[in-house]
Amino acid sequence: MVTLDVRPQLLDALLTLRNRVAAARFPLPLAGAPRARADRDELLAQLDDYLVPRLKEPEAPLLAVVGGSTGAGKSTLVNSIVGRRVSEAGVLRPTTRTPVLVCHPEDHHWFSGMRVLPGLTRVWVPQRDPADDLLLPGEDPARLLRIETVETLPPGLALLDAPDVDSLVSDSRVLAAELICAADIWVMVTTAARYADAVPWHLLRAAKEYDVTLVTVLDRVPHQVVTEVARQYGALLTRAGLGDVPRFTVPELPESAWGGGLLPATAVAPLRTWLVHQTQDPAARQHVMARTARGVLDSLRSRTPELAGAAAAQYAAALRLTAAVDGAYDAEHARVRGRLRGGAVLAGDALKRWRAFPLDCSAGELLDSLTESLSTLLLCAVTAADERVDEAWRREPAAAAPELARPERSAEGLEHRVELAVRRWRRELEEYAEEEVRELDRSVAPDPEAVTALVATALLGGRRARGSGERLAERIGAHGALRLRDRGGRLLTGLVDRVLRAERERRLAPLDALDVHPGSQAGLIAALSVLLKER
Repeated sequence: MVTLDVRPQLLDALLTLRNRVAAARFPLPLAGAPRARADRDELLAQLDDYLVPRLKEPEAPLLAVVGGSTGAGKSTLVNSIVGRRVSEAGVLRPTTRTPVLVCHPEDHHWFSGMRVLPGLTRVWVPQRDPADDLLLPGEDPARLLRIETVETLPPGLALLDAPDVDSLVSDSRVLAAELICAADIWVMVTTAARYADAVPWHLLRAAKEYDVTLVTVLDRVPHQVVTEVARQYGALLTRAGLGDVPRFTVPELPESAWGGGLLPATAVAPLRTWLVHQTQDPAARQHVMARTARGVLDSLRSRTPELAGAAAAQYAAALRLTAAVDGAYDAEHARVRGRLRGGAVLAGDALKRWRAFPLDCSAGELLDSLTESLSTLLLCAVTAADERVDEAWRREPAAAAPELARPERSAEGLEHRVELAVRRWRRELEEYAEEEVRELDRSVAPDPEAVTALVATALLGGRRARGSGERLAERIGAHGALRLRDRGGRLLTGLVDRVLRAERERRLAPLDALDVHPGSQAGLIAALSVLLKER
C-alpha cells in the first residue's frame, strides 16, 4: 500500500518551494516562455489547491473533480451520482458557468473556508439559486465556487463539477485546469463520439505523468455499439500506458440526450460504488490520497528544473539586453569625452563668439553659446546611444516584450533634462569662479563672469582655445587658474557621467521593472534540493 510520510520539515521545504515557484517570472517573449508560464501556473495550482492542504490535513474529505470536454455530460453525471439536480445541465454550451462542489453537510466546513481553491469566492444556497445568473456587485463569474450539501453523498467524499476544459471562454478553460489540479481523484468524462479527441487525451497524459488517481467515464454510448466502443477505447488507453485505469461506461439515454440532468441510478451505480469505496475503505482511501500526493511530489523532480531552466533563459536574455544598452552608452560616453578633449564644443557660433571676446562679445554671450553647444553634444550622444540600442535589440527576440517598447522620449523632455543639467554645471562653475575672485588680494577684482567664460572656454575648447589659460592666469593668477580649471574639469566629468548615466537608467527602467534576476533559477534549484533531501 502506498503511504506518505508527512513531517513538519517536509511541509516547510514544500512551502519554500511553493514560494519560489510563485515568485518565478517569465515576462520576456522567448520561445519557451508561454509554456513556462503555463507550467508555473499549473504547478502553483497543484501546490496551493491540492498538495499543501492535503499534506497539512490528510483527514479532509477526498475531492473528486469531474472534468472533460464540452457536452460530455459532466453535470448530468454529477447530478445522477448525487441523486438530485445540484448542477445545471442542458443543451446550451457551455452549461456550467460556475463550478459546483457537492459534499455531505458534515463536510461543509472543509470547503466553505479557504483550505482548497483559495482564489475562488464561495457562494452557496440558499444565498443563491443555482439557476440564477445574476451576480453580486463586483463578482467575477469565472472566480466563484458554489457549495452544495446533500445527505445522499457519504461523509468523506466531495464531487466538483468543473467547466469544460475546451470551453470557448478562456477564463473557463483556465478555471477548469485549476480545479482539476485540486483533485484527489480525476474523473475524466468523454463521449462515444469524442473519445479520440485531443483534449481528453491531453488530460489523460497529464494524469499519467503525475501518477494521480484517475478514473475515466465513457458517456452517452449507444446500446448497439457499447461493446465495440468500449473495446476501442480500452485499446487506446492500453496503448497510452493507461490500461489499468478504472473505466466506466454510461449508456445513451433520453435523459442524457435532452439534458434532463438526471439519469437512472442504475446507469451510474458502478461509478458511484467505486467512488464510495475509495472513501469508506481506509486502505483504499489512504492509497488514493497518497498516490496522488506522491505523484505530484515526484513530478517536482522534473518540473522544477524545467522552470529553473526557463528562468535562466530569461535572465540570460535580460543580460544581453542590458549589455546592449551598456555598450551603446559606454561607447557614446567615450566618444563625448574624446570630443571634449578635441574641443568640439568650441565650434560654430561658440567659436565665432570666442574670437570676438571680449571686444565684440560679452562674457555672458560667450557662456550662453558654450553651454548651448555642450547641450547639443550631450543630446546627440543620448540620441545616438538610443539608436544603437534599437539596432541591437532588433536582433533580440526578448526585446519584443510590450513593456520594453522604446520609452517615449519627447525631444522637449530630453532637451529639457540635458539643458537643466548643463545650466547646473554652469551655475556651479560660476560659484567656483566667484570664490577665486574673492580670494584675490587686489584693489580691482576681475569680473567673475569673465573668469567663468575663460575657464569654460579652456575646458571645452581644446586646441581651439589657445590663449584662454594665459588670459585666465592674468586675471586670477597661475595658482588660482590651475585650481579653477581642476575644479571645473571635475564638474565637467561629473556632468557627462550624470547625464549619460541618467538616460541609460531611463532606457533600462522598463527592463529593470520586469525583475528578471538570477535568484529565480538558484532559488528554485535550492528549494527543490532541500525538498528532495527531506523526502
